Amino acid sequence: MTANRADAFSRSPDPVCQAVLVYGPDEGLVQERCLNLLKSVVEDPRDPFRVVDLENDQLKKDPALLSDEAAALSMMGGRKVIRVKSAGDLLANLFKDYFQNPVGDALIVVEGGDLPGRSRLRKVFEDSKQGAALPCYKDDEKSLPGLIRQIIEKEGLFIENDALAFLVGNLGTDRRLTRREVEKLCLYKGINSGKISLQDVVVCVGDTASLTLDDLAAAVAAGKTDELEKQLLRAQQEHQNPITILRAVSRYFQRLHLVSGLTAQSVPLDKALGTLRPPLFWKAADAFKLQVRKWSPLALTKALSQLMETEAACKKTGAPSETLCARTLLELTAKSPARAR
Repeated sequence: MTANRADAFSRSPDPVCQAVLVYGPDEGLVQERCLNLLKSVVEDPRDPFRVVDLENDQLKKDPALLSDEAAALSMMGGRKVIRVKSAGDLLANLFKDYFQNPVGDALIVVEGGDLPGRSRLRKVFEDSKQGAALPCYKDDEKSLPGLIRQIIEKEGLFIENDALAFLVGNLGTDRRLTRREVEKLCLYKGINSGKISLQDVVVCVGDTASLTLDDLAAAVAAGKTDELEKQLLRAQQEHQNPITILRAVSRYFQRLHLVSGLTAQSVPLDKALGTLRPPLFWKAADAFKLQVRKWSPLALTKALSQLMETEAACKKTGAPSETLCARTLLELTAKSPARAR
């Protein structure tokens, strides 16, 4: 299911659908779509008579609890919502059995994590006519502009292109954080007050921008160990997982590699920088240019290879991903050609 279809479905699910699995690496988007589904049935998400919360462990111990809750009528009347949290593959058989003999008219909203393509739980929901699976992937450079414009235009505002480029480059990939920061920007600007400029964005989102993963990556490329440790701690406090952090650093190094490769072919540096999408933010331009001059294409290739190897190691069962991520970033920072000697 595409992102646009998933958004529309979460706001107005198919009446035939009795259970929806919402899963993916973007926890903020998972929460947003689960809430949309809940509100499609119940006005107040905290209504204790019509909203029932069940945990993964509860259902493992007592599988019949799902059907019992689905069949039970609300004391105050109205359709119920059953919200299942932290669902994993161990519940696959339970939902397979439920779909063979569904009861009641409750909407079951199942909150999953980053389930892989081979997930049995995903397959059960994807194969059932009474079920649906909504993937929630991280926003990227393609999807972020549309999301930002949607939030801003809903408030009767318009954003200039350079301001939009700054937001795309600095807001990160978590839907919840993105929505919060853009809504804060709209509140700062005021309703129906015209265009949002780059200056507006820098003033309002500047503090947040200092916490982005791009700044963390820039610290690695610049060889600034103290800055890396500060940014890594902040990223962890924002609940960014190690793979997300590694990919952000990889994207930054890919941009360095692109420009470095072009300059090695005698393309002027400013012209090479002009090929970057999204465009390089002017405040970061001087530091980025210095890094391009210091890092050779070969050194950047080796760094990217190390980042990819670390990401693969993080995906292994039982691997200490936080430790692996931090160690690799510290090693790259220490070996940075741009490091002050």
